[in-house]
Amino acid sequence: MTKIQIEHPNPLDSMKERFSNAANILGLDQMTYDMLINPQKVMIVSLPVILDSGKLEVFEGIRVVHSASMGPSKGGIRYSMNVTLDEVKALAAWMTWKCAVVGIPYGGAKGGIKCDPRNMSAGELERLTRAYTVSMQDIFGPDRDIPAPDMGTNAQTMAWIMDEYSKIKGVASPAVVTGKPLVLGGSLGRVEATGRGVMVSTRGAMAKLKMDPTKSTCAVQGFGNVGSISAKLIAMQGLKIVAISDVTGGYYKKDGINIEEAIAYVEKNNGTLEGFNADKLSNSDLLTLDVDVLVPAAMEDQITDDNAHAIKAKLIVEGANGPIASNADTILHKNKVNVVPDILANAGGVTVSYFEWVQNRLGYYWTEERVNRRADRVMKQAFDNVFQAAQKYDVSMRTAAYIVAIDKVASTERLRGVF
Repeated sequence: MTKIQIEHPNPLDSMKERFSNAANILGLDQMTYDMLINPQKVMIVSLPVILDSGKLEVFEGIRVVHSASMGPSKGGIRYSMNVTLDEVKALAAWMTWKCAVVGIPYGGAKGGIKCDPRNMSAGELERLTRAYTVSMQDIFGPDRDIPAPDMGTNAQTMAWIMDEYSKIKGVASPAVVTGKPLVLGGSLGRVEATGRGVMVSTRGAMAKLKMDPTKSTCAVQGFGNVGSISAKLIAMQGLKIVAISDVTGGYYKKDGINIEEAIAYVEKNNGTLEGFNADKLSNSDLLTLDVDVLVPAAMEDQITDDNAHAIKAKLIVEGANGPIASNADTILHKNKVNVVPDILANAGGVTVSYFEWVQNRLGYYWTEERVNRRADRVMKQAFDNVFQAAQKYDVSMRTAAYIVAIDKVASTERLRGVF
C-alpha cells in the first residue's frame, strides 16, 4: 500500500480554533477570552550537560503553565527532537481543559526538552533531567506545578526530578511529581490509567451509539503505554482488534490480533513491533481501515483534511493528544463519524495522577481496585456531562467538551477576579 504523506498543521492553531468555536457558543466575553486563550507563564531555559564523551551539549528546555486558576498546574514532560514552543503551548492548554472536564482541582501545564532520548545513555538522561529540575525549581512544586511522564520520559525520570527537587528544598517532596515508581510514592493503577480511561470512553460511546462490542472491530494506532493498554482493555470488552502500529509501521490481522501476545512480543523485541507476525501496512493506511472503532494513540495531527474523507470508522476515540487536526473536524462531522475528544477520552491518566498526589499528601495509599473504581466513576461522569452538553447545544462531543471545560475555568476566573 502507498504511504500517504501528511503535512502536519500547527497543534496550537487547532487548539485555538476549537477554543474559539466553543467560546462563541458560550458567548464568552472578550476579557475572559483573552485570559484563557493565552498561557499564564512560559519558561525557556538552556541546559548545559556533559555527555559521556566529555563533550558539552546545550539543550533547550521549555515549561508552559497555561492556567493555575483551578489549582496547581499539571502536565507531562516530553523528551523529543520534535518539541516546539507552539506544541508545548497547545498541550498545556489541552491539560487545562482536560482537568476541567473531569472536574479535578488542577490547571494545565506542559514541558519539553528538545533531545533524542533513544540515543542518550541513562547517565546523560539523568544529568539532563536534574539540570532541567534545577532550572525549574521556582516553577515546580506540590502546590504550584506538578510534572508527570509523557513521550520519551517515564517513572525513572520522575524519580530523578523528585530527588533533585527534594534536595533543593531540603525536604522529601514526593507530591512534586506523579507517575513515580511505586516505592517512591507512586499510585497503583497509574500505569494503566490513561488506557483504562480510553476503554471507559469507548464503552460509553458504543452504548450511546447502540454498537455491539462483540460484533465490532477496532484499529489502534500507536502501541506505547496508552495504545497497548487501550487495545488490551478494549479487547476485553469483546471488540476484535484487527490492527495495531508503532514507529515501525502497522500490523493487520483480519481475524484479530492477540494483544497480550503483541505486548509480550514488544517486551522481547527491543520495545518495537518490528517483525510481528501480521500483514504489514503503513500508519497512514491503518487510519483508513474499514473498522467500527479507531483509536489514534500515537502523535498529534494524524488525521487532517487530507485523509479525513477516507476514514471509515463509525467511532474515533482519541487516545493521543490532538491526533485529529481542527481542519478535519468538519469533514468527520459531515460524514457522521463520532469522535470522543482527547480532553475527555485520555483524561484517565491525569485523574489517577490526581489520586497519586492526594495519596502523597495524605501519606496513605489505596488499593488498585479502589483507584480503578474511583477513576472509572470520574470518567463515566465526565462522559455523561459532555454527552448531555452535546445534546443541549446540538454540537459534536469535541465542542461540547470544550464548552464544559471553558465554562468551568471561565467561572473560576471571574470569581477570582483580575487587577
